[in-house]
Amino acid sequence: MGKTKELSQDLRVRIVDLHKAGMGYKKISKVLDVKVTTIGAIIRKFKEYNMTINRPRPGAPKKISPRGVAMMLRTVRNRPATTRQELANDLKAAGTTVCKETIGNTLRNNGFTSCSARKVPLLKRAHVEARLKYANDHLKDEPSYWEKVLWSDETKIELFGLNSTRHVWRKKNAAYDPKNTVPTVKHGGGSIMFWACFSAKGTGLLHRITGKMDGAMYRTILRDNLLPSARDLKMGRGWVFQHDNDPKYTAKATKDWLKKNHIKVMEWPSQSPDLNPIENLWRELKVRVAKRQPTNLHDLERICKEEWAKIPPGVCAKLVVNYNKRLTAVLANKGFATKY
Repeated sequence: MGKTKELSQDLRVRIVDLHKAGMGYKKISKVLDVKVTTIGAIIRKFKEYNMTINRPRPGAPKKISPRGVAMMLRTVRNRPATTRQELANDLKAAGTTVCKETIGNTLRNNGFTSCSARKVPLLKRAHVEARLKYANDHLKDEPSYWEKVLWSDETKIELFGLNSTRHVWRKKNAAYDPKNTVPTVKHGGGSIMFWACFSAKGTGLLHRITGKMDGAMYRTILRDNLLPSARDLKMGRGWVFQHDNDPKYTAKATKDWLKKNHIKVMEWPSQSPDLNPIENLWRELKVRVAKRQPTNLHDLERICKEEWAKIPPGVCAKLVVNYNKRLTAVLANKGFATKY
């Protein structure tokens, strides 16, 4: 809570004079439009110290002038990655010498917090424009449209992925108690690449990718996993397939296969994982797998498939129902990456 404004000396004298004339606290408050508690404090001070002058307030004067603060705020708004030392150097050049702690405190008092910069895909001008066009084109689509979309993507799941950053409750000298440690091996103990799809009705098949995937392998995956998933999820007529613009996805042979199988493909803006809700499901899967702590790649594959199948249809439906929020976020951020 900020400091209140001090009353002028003239007003304090008037309060004391009215009190001496026999006027009560409430009446003085009403006449001068000053809180009763303030009236009482001033009169008590008069009685105790026989004084009405304003006493100096405690606290050291500000080391950085308002002009210096304004310069700092302007700098961090324009260049958020500016360090405290760089700001201190700028102030020193302007005639003010302060430590880095004072710089940090001043920034925090003005609403800034030091945080790790989020890692997002590199977006060029063409990417930003494509994202804005996608968001504007689909912003008014009804939820029923998104319910007809079958979303897809690939991901890599490491054997000791999320477990490598597990938090534990321990006492000061128990850091290396086996119960408080996480076993690690070189290169994360290995990993598995998966392809999967899902819709508002639930998860489709989860397929392990063996070796490096090319266009031919991708078409085999679509034949053996996409089409059965669409049937199992009862997508019906007119469903739409979503995949990104990876070269093997957009190869002529792949386009011909999709056309031959009467699969309608959604236009997709490149570099836009935040627009694909399957990213949220990948996170859900990795958390579930980490809790079961697989010990080898065979266990990892089995557990991944079990946990993928267990993800409730309600989770999938919620991601799709709220899809328009992603589009709104893209427009609000002028086409750049969003929190999704």
